[in-house]
Amino acid sequence: MNDWPEGFTGDNRGSRYGRGSSSAQPESARVMRQVRRGPAASPGQAGYGGAPPYAGGVPQQPSYVDGGDGYDSGYNTGQVYGSPGGRGPGGPGDGMYEPRPAPNWRRRIKVTTITLVTLLVVTSVATYFWADSKLNRDVDLAKVVDRPEAGEGTNYLIVGSDSRKGMSAEEKKKLHTGSAEGKRTDSMMILHTGGGAPTLISLPRDSNVTIPSFKGSDSGKLYPNTGRQTKLNAAYAEDGPELLVRTVEANTGLHIDHYVEIGFAGFANIVDAVGGVEMDIPQDIKDTKSGADLKKGKQTLNGEQALAFVRTRYALAGSDLDRTKNQQKFLSALANQVATPGTVLNPFKLYPTMSAGLDTLVVDKDMSLFDLASMFWAMKGVSGGEGKSMNMPIAGNTANGNLQWDTAKLKTLVNQLKNDEQVTVSGN
Repeated sequence: MNDWPEGFTGDNRGSRYGRGSSSAQPESARVMRQVRRGPAASPGQAGYGGAPPYAGGVPQQPSYVDGGDGYDSGYNTGQVYGSPGGRGPGGPGDGMYEPRPAPNWRRRIKVTTITLVTLLVVTSVATYFWADSKLNRDVDLAKVVDRPEAGEGTNYLIVGSDSRKGMSAEEKKKLHTGSAEGKRTDSMMILHTGGGAPTLISLPRDSNVTIPSFKGSDSGKLYPNTGRQTKLNAAYAEDGPELLVRTVEANTGLHIDHYVEIGFAGFANIVDAVGGVEMDIPQDIKDTKSGADLKKGKQTLNGEQALAFVRTRYALAGSDLDRTKNQQKFLSALANQVATPGTVLNPFKLYPTMSAGLDTLVVDKDMSLFDLASMFWAMKGVSGGEGKSMNMPIAGNTANGNLQWDTAKLKTLVNQLKNDEQVTVSGN
């Protein structure tokens, strides 16, 4: 039995290559496809519509050289994928990826600017409401009776009190404040701002004044004028800020628009928050009562030293009058330090400074942050030489030992302030 298909027996294989064949010609059906090494065949040549396929025993193979048709193995092309002249991905003939467009810098700058402006506005608004909420608006000037008519410009009554509120026993000892009950005024100043240069006028605490009729700030009771004369700081001790404003207005004829007060602890904290204040001390100062121990010359005062400096009077020849001059110099220098780019633009300085100041400031109910900022800028102007600082003109001492204001100079000074004119009056 022969299992080979018909016509394909061992005896009928002719001269084809096979088992037991002596022919060297390979079997056509088992020929492996060959890669042509040479020029591609034209369509008219054998194998492509011309001579019959397998003519000559070997079928014509398609070309695999560049430019030919048929299967591309990807080998031996001489190119690297992604190379500038190749046909792989990223090559100029690829067509799969579009070239990246040039960045639109104008749009980027616009978006960045809008983002920064929006962030600045949001931060500013948040800071405003935060700071506004920290102001202690405890003074009601509406309770002040028989007030003089307001003039041009704005008048601030700035008060430094000896309040020890919130201070520990250790802080009182460190700052040499003592532990007296209640609070009194250590310094009082009128700051006038308007169309011209600002004017800062110190009111000595020992100034002789007449306590006018007034309405009690808490009781609402009316106290008539009895002609009682006393030191100016006694008005504050008797009925607080409202009576002090009433007394200043009644004895000067000048309308007070805003009231600002700061205590011992708050003053020292502000100075420390801004990193100290540089001062040129005119002479060596040593005062056991205030704790001052300072050498003559330029130096940076910390909070403790600054408080001692503005409180010292017993070591000064002019006592309270010299002290008020030192207070003016220091407050102007402090305002100049606060209102600088190094503080305003540095959140690590700005927020601690604002927090230290706003927590301890006591202002009137109508005081806004804008009014407070205007006050500081005016104080800076005084320190920069753009304004004028002076003591209230003094004529001498009264029989009770208090300081008597010069009535004629006082009248001229008040008229100039009311009309927002340049102050020509000199003080002590």
